[in-house]
Amino acid sequence: MLKNAFILIVTISFLFSCSPEKIKVDTILHNAVIYSVDSLFTTYEAIAIKDGKITEVNTNDVILQKYGSENTRDLNGKAVFPGFIDAHCHFYGYGKGLNELDLVGTKSFEEVIERTIAFAKERNMFPETNSNKLKKITAEEDWIIGRGWDQNDWENKQYPDRMKLDSLFPNTPVILKRIDGHAALANAAALNLAGINSPEKIKGGTIESMPWPYNEQVGDKSMLKEGFVLTGMLIDNAVDLVTEKIPKPSKEQIQKALLKAQKNCLAAGLTTVDDAGLEKNIVDAIDELQKKNELKIKVYAMLTPTQENLDHYLKKGIYISDRLTVRSFKFYGDGALGSRGACLLKEYADKKDWKGFLLNDLDYYMKMASKMEESGFQMNTHCIGDSAVWAILNVYGSNPIMFGDVDGKLFKEICKKRRWRIEHAQVVDKKHLEYFKNLSVIPSIQPTHATSDMYWAKDRLGEERVKTAYAYKDLLDSVGVVALGTDFPVEDISPFKTFFAAVARQDSKGFPKGGFQMENALSRQETLKGMTIWAAYSNFEEKVKGSLEKGKSADFIILDTDIMKCKIEDVLKTKVLDTYLSGERVYSLNEPK
Repeated sequence: MLKNAFILIVTISFLFSCSPEKIKVDTILHNAVIYSVDSLFTTYEAIAIKDGKITEVNTNDVILQKYGSENTRDLNGKAVFPGFIDAHCHFYGYGKGLNELDLVGTKSFEEVIERTIAFAKERNMFPETNSNKLKKITAEEDWIIGRGWDQNDWENKQYPDRMKLDSLFPNTPVILKRIDGHAALANAAALNLAGINSPEKIKGGTIESMPWPYNEQVGDKSMLKEGFVLTGMLIDNAVDLVTEKIPKPSKEQIQKALLKAQKNCLAAGLTTVDDAGLEKNIVDAIDELQKKNELKIKVYAMLTPTQENLDHYLKKGIYISDRLTVRSFKFYGDGALGSRGACLLKEYADKKDWKGFLLNDLDYYMKMASKMEESGFQMNTHCIGDSAVWAILNVYGSNPIMFGDVDGKLFKEICKKRRWRIEHAQVVDKKHLEYFKNLSVIPSIQPTHATSDMYWAKDRLGEERVKTAYAYKDLLDSVGVVALGTDFPVEDISPFKTFFAAVARQDSKGFPKGGFQMENALSRQETLKGMTIWAAYSNFEEKVKGSLEKGKSADFIILDTDIMKCKIEDVLKTKVLDTYLSGERVYSLNEPK
């Protein structure tokens, strides 16, 4: 018996001495359902991570036998997904807006006024004193800046006017932007600072006015010209006349806004954000914070085409760091459907003889396309209406020919290499889908726009044309990829609302029954790809992120609900348990950092 025990001990010792030493890694997660979103859409059980990158994804047995780590977690069957990429948002603007007046969800203009008064009281700006003259405006804090109202949500769906704001805030400039940012209400103090005192027409925008007398309280008499009074409503480019007068925020304010935005994004499961329209000073602040390891979220920057940006970045060229990519410009083709600034091929169903407008002439877009082509920068253009979509598709398509392309194959190769995008692609004529396909233009779309607009979109477009709006499946079938985002703060920051809207095409209350125009719903797999690998592709980043594969950045999230298998309505209840960026846990629901 002793002899047998000795033999057993020797055998065990021999086996241990012959077993290969485990490879040390930084983190092992096992006993999970890992959606890799690779080309086969494979699911795995375990993942090993070292130096911020994925070493391997495989079965529990393979990973646990092959690798060792002091940080090994049993996920007890929880679902793991690649970190969500928001392909179109306003990351900095969202953070900045967290310190501004929130008007989202207001049900009337009276509620807008109530919130404005409450906001002003919190900042000791109401009631005003020294009401005889406009006070000296030296900082952004001297303004009341708000955003989020939508007259389509009110019983009275007409645009408001400035008269009540004038009476309450005669000295303080006030600008209250509509939810989409393409229209705003300004009081007389703000209009005066901008030098706006008549309803003159401007390129790519309108300064709204009404015949006088239409209201007993005209307010500031300087707004009364030749029988017309300015209402304070500004559409599209007219908004810029006022906002450019707002003092620029300090570097410290910019950094605080970015860090505030990051906190909420990481909690929502976002690991990369495509910020659609940034000035150089914001890009510099992002880069500085990332290099100091304070801003961990990854940013794909779409530059605003200001002269400063064009001069600097076209000369400097594309810039890529571990967390920041600067290789695209964001242009505006038209305005928004809700404010009737979208450029349509036919007149609005609810406004006779009105088709909206392009914000610049075609020569401008052609000139900018040439600059983008020569520099290698991506051209991403906001297009809501079908006329704007058609115009920009023509700009995208004609540009290679300017460089002597006569070969159809070469033409397609050039287009695919560019990965130029149309942002929103909200109203698309079916005959234009072939151009999306032939030009390899990427539709960058926001599913929650459909479920926000569905209550009134038919009023703007009519019974037939609305059927070609929010046509996400049609666009996917044409191009093969779609990049999904939210456009936050225009919509909610939650990627789960994006997922639900894409698949169910309903609001959070389950309206409409059966879904809105379900022929253009996306499957769960298509939606997940649009929020991960296809979004990464739209950013030229599919080789480094967007799926959980060997060698890619370990950007992933752990959820309390498997959104690929649960009841679709339960997607909206999903919570992010952990968010990892480059292998570092940067957010935990149970252990907030």
